[in-house]
Amino acid sequence: MKLAEEKKSIGGQLRALFNEGRSLLNDFFERLNMEEATQLLSVLKECRGMILVTGVGKSGFVAEKFAMTLTSTGTRALYVSPMNALHGDIGIATKDDVFVMMSKSGETSELLQLVPFLRHKGVKLVSIVSCPNSRLSKVSDLSITLPLAKELCPFDLVPTTSVISQMIFGDVLAIALMNERGFSLDDYAKNHPAGRIGRRLICRVKDLMLVESDIPLALGDDKLFNTLVELSNKKCGCVLVVDKEKRLLGIFTDGDLRRSLQKYGPNALQMTLEGLMSKEPRCIEASVLATEALAIMEGDAKRPISVLAVVSDERKVVGIIRLHDILQEGI
Repeated sequence: MKLAEEKKSIGGQLRALFNEGRSLLNDFFERLNMEEATQLLSVLKECRGMILVTGVGKSGFVAEKFAMTLTSTGTRALYVSPMNALHGDIGIATKDDVFVMMSKSGETSELLQLVPFLRHKGVKLVSIVSCPNSRLSKVSDLSITLPLAKELCPFDLVPTTSVISQMIFGDVLAIALMNERGFSLDDYAKNHPAGRIGRRLICRVKDLMLVESDIPLALGDDKLFNTLVELSNKKCGCVLVVDKEKRLLGIFTDGDLRRSLQKYGPNALQMTLEGLMSKEPRCIEASVLATEALAIMEGDAKRPISVLAVVSDERKVVGIIRLHDILQEGI
């Protein structure tokens, strides 16, 4: 009984913290100055050089993530360690760049030490802070204040709400710039060639489909008995039924075989595929992304399919793609 009461108490505390966290973030969204945010977006969009981002501590981690998100979505950006900047890395900055400093307090000494050197190089300086009257805010060309009612920490000390606000603000800016620059899905794929994201955005049906002699084919006037070897050997669970020009007429699957034998018995073996096949098979073109093939296969939860005929503009069969091969590719 005591254990149950303790769990209930812990669960209540956790729920209360989630509710408080949501309330604090709602306050951030409600009080955010959209005019300031829009002005910053314009400055970043018009930047002719690079967007250099820095911060210290947890703000530094957010700054690094912000720079990486900008880079992967079509905006030239780079995270610069403030300490390394003071020891030579500031040399990368030019008058065409925008230098973004992220700091909750706006009083971080490492960032303030950078200011005169950036001024000397003619770099445009932007600060993203939570204290509008901070020194960093006053010396910046443009300062954005992220509203902060308090940290989620009961002592209002541990950076929690402030870090989440910084992260959200940076992500929104990055996506806004992505939209402004017309950054496309193809562009995104070029920036993510490896991993599951890259495979999903680059891999096309033509890269995975079976072709030529590996395609299970049969003519419409072929008898079922004469098709069983093709159906078994090609290991696709079907044969694609075509005419003499290889135009797709239908598909005959393992399921159709069972249904035919149940309905007609042994007589089904002497029937032609044209009378037993499914006449409206789903198909796809070779140039389409493999993810779209996967979506078609899994699109109807009541009738999922495991293969798709791959056809040309004239509906001629050029290949067949299997669900197994798509999943094995990690898509």
